[in-house]
Amino acid sequence: MEKYLLCLSNGGYAASLEVRKSYEFVPDARAADRRCIRIVDEDGEDYVYPENLFMAMEVSESASRALHQRAA
Repeated sequence: MEKYLLCLSNGGYAASLEVRKSYEFVPDARAADRRCIRIVDEDGEDYVYPENLFMAMEVSESASRALHQRAA
């Protein structure tokens, strides 16, 4: 299963993040050391944001495929 994050707040990043939208999580140890996470946006670009803006969610393989199709 792939890991996705649900955006709970876009505080300070209103132009970049959409509340209640799911984002694909990309593991990044350096970001985690700074209490941040790396996500992939709808354009396929990855960015680092404070971890407190998101909530982790696990999705099934079929749901992951559907999310990838939505982003394409």
